[in-house]
Amino acid sequence: MPDGYLLVHFVEDHEGHGEKIYFSLSVRDDPLRWTRANGGEAVLESTLGTTGVRDPYLVRGEDEAFIIATDLRVWTGAEHDWDGWTRHGSRSLVIWRSTDLVTWSEPWLIEVAPPTAGMAWAPEALYDAATGEFLVYWSSSLYDEADAAHARDSYPRILAARTTDFRSFSEPFVLADFGPGHGVIDLTMVEHEGRTHRFLKSTDERRLFQEDGSSPMSSDFTMVASRIADDLYEHVEAPLIFFDAKAGCWYLWVDQYSDWPQGYIALRSTDLAAGDWQPVPRDEFVLPANTKHGVVVPLRPGEWDRLAEAFGPLDR
Repeated sequence: MPDGYLLVHFVEDHEGHGEKIYFSLSVRDDPLRWTRANGGEAVLESTLGTTGVRDPYLVRGEDEAFIIATDLRVWTGAEHDWDGWTRHGSRSLVIWRSTDLVTWSEPWLIEVAPPTAGMAWAPEALYDAATGEFLVYWSSSLYDEADAAHARDSYPRILAARTTDFRSFSEPFVLADFGPGHGVIDLTMVEHEGRTHRFLKSTDERRLFQEDGSSPMSSDFTMVASRIADDLYEHVEAPLIFFDAKAGCWYLWVDQYSDWPQGYIALRSTDLAAGDWQPVPRDEFVLPANTKHGVVVPLRPGEWDRLAEAFGPLDR
């Protein structure tokens, strides 16, 4: 069983600068009670690109880990321009490397999306131990080569590329495309019992939805559930999924951005394939406000203590 959990995330802060990397730790092995590490302060910061990072994801390889994040700073005091950011945003990811989850490299910026893309958002990755490769995927709107100004209409889809070191990538390719009017962002995937379960946020009537397929690269995905958490909040996104072996259930967290404070709410199910996600009662889920779009990482023996010692005090 995991020796506790690490949550890697950013903080929505419309007055300060929370678009950095934050660590939160579970209260030992309880995945419903969390404290923000490092006294509530960020653990890592980017001064590259836009100088902001959102949507971080931590992926492990054989003996190393990488944090990858969207290169985007929203809260600068200037007017929000989401349309402009989808057309002329950063096509690069911000990346850190570590061998122990405590000491991290300086960040580097790597361009992954092609010039026809308007942005590269919400990156995640899967590691293939057989090949030593990571499949990295993110959301991009794509434009015709003739439309150099990215002025025409487009829609987000999921692009992907492969890498072994997060410094050089294969040519990007389309991993998921539902066509005009059916844009998707925020893909997360988990492999379980020979199947791949993926969750996406759509611009159409599906809203936040779940699909099941035979592999991450397959074209046989079918719908399992749609409009997840619609009865709880008008707007949710950024799904993350993990298994709690102690309780024998799956947790699906979704990030609500309808109300202030924003942040994750928790759903759970004992059957991943069923798509029947029930909300965790609010008094059972303790998480600091405005904890935004990230990933929950099950920890190996000794890692919780090492992280708590390195990034204490824990802000309760």
